[in-house]
Amino acid sequence: MTEKFEFTVAQNEINIRLDKFLSKKFLAIKPEINRSKIQKLIDEKLVCDQSGQAITTASLKTKLDQQIFVTLAEVKLSHLQAKEISFEIIYEDSDLLVINKPAGLTVHPGAGNHDDTLVNALLFTHKNKLSEIGGEFRPGIVHRLDKDTSGLMLVAKNDLTHQALSKDLQERKVKRSYLAFVYGVLNPTQGMINKNIIRSRTNRVKMSVTRGPGRSAITYYKTKETFCNGFISLIECNLETGRTHQIRVHMESMNHSLVGDQTYSSSKKTAPQNLKTKTKNLVANFARQALHSYKISFTHPRTKNDLTFETKLPDDLLELKKELLEASAAT
Repeated sequence: MTEKFEFTVAQNEINIRLDKFLSKKFLAIKPEINRSKIQKLIDEKLVCDQSGQAITTASLKTKLDQQIFVTLAEVKLSHLQAKEISFEIIYEDSDLLVINKPAGLTVHPGAGNHDDTLVNALLFTHKNKLSEIGGEFRPGIVHRLDKDTSGLMLVAKNDLTHQALSKDLQERKVKRSYLAFVYGVLNPTQGMINKNIIRSRTNRVKMSVTRGPGRSAITYYKTKETFCNGFISLIECNLETGRTHQIRVHMESMNHSLVGDQTYSSSKKTAPQNLKTKTKNLVANFARQALHSYKISFTHPRTKNDLTFETKLPDDLLELKKELLEASAAT
């Protein structure tokens, strides 16, 4: 189903950000189209000016009598099937879930995959018990992880909870921490990366850093362990913002690509010659980006209690760490 909307900038709406302007417009007619969704629509070239030209900058300032056209195209929930797919529930109450998403599981349906996603799994376990503010396409989904990133996510069971958690995410009150295996040793070994992120102009499935206008992206990192004389490091990343592929893009921009990342792999390091073949092969052929969302902290929207949840590394990352430790001891 496709819906098209047309908005005209009035005198009292000039010189404000495009995403802010549109979020206010949609609030009265489709409140599930929040600012984050609008920014995604802009990235997908579904926001256009009166000439039909896509507007690609969310921070563009509005002008008097400017006409803005928005296209919405979503898969209807009636087209989505509940499916039994394994995922771990870390915590659950009447308002929300904290889940541990396995690597390889896409969060919500999209082009080419309507049946094997976390949403399909949630429809199997929690049908009619999920918030609707995210639209029929993403019931309960407050935020997402990349398909091949494992770890903790929040899922809302009602609209009040969803709105509150989304607001806290936008205001950077939800704290998310990740563990990642990267090539080399970062210098300095801990610090902050503050580099704007935009969609790549040459490859639309990729993101890239930019010195010009883009979406603000801030990652704090700390090196926890190094292996094999600096061949690989285990780092902790804490996100102040939550941009698409943020950690992967930021690490590649620092010349320290994640182990197993097939999309952002320009900074792979050559394995030491004395490293045993088993270790070299495990690193070189690791099946996914070595990234795990291991901790999340937030304030419960109803009880106002501060909650923190942690989960250990999944089996594949534990195997990688064990092999690297053994190889380090042998060199």
